[in-house]
Amino acid sequence: MKAAFSNSWKRSTQPRKQRKYRHNAPLHIRQKFIRAHLSKELREKHNKRSSSVRVGDKTKIVRGQFKGKTGKVERVDLKKSKIYISGIESVKKEGAKVQIPINPTNVIITELNLDDKKRKESMTKSAAESKSRTGPKKEREK
Repeated sequence: MKAAFSNSWKRSTQPRKQRKYRHNAPLHIRQKFIRAHLSKELREKHNKRSSSVRVGDKTKIVRGQFKGKTGKVERVDLKKSKIYISGIESVKKEGAKVQIPINPTNVIITELNLDDKKRKESMTKSAAESKSRTGPKKEREK
């Protein structure tokens, strides 16, 4: 019987195996799929292009029906690789409101939720490393 999941599928150029990798990935690997670009201000401040999306992050939608709208992330669904943002909902025929799932690649993180110590430490650490790397390099150029 074939394995339910294998890291070797990731290296394949075949689309069917890439889809299989994403579909059968365990949750700790699916967490890596839930990443979004940072806004220009955050990118310069933390010296990172992207970060994983967490509950409490403020995001701006840049693609799709709700383009331009902003809101806080209320829920992250690892199984479906979708996020749910407050204020992004549709009205059903009977009048009930339902939140719409959004792909995290279609949003930009405008404000990070830094309540978690590890996340705050990793963001400040990356910014500090970049400053230490760029400092001596600029001196050499002169």
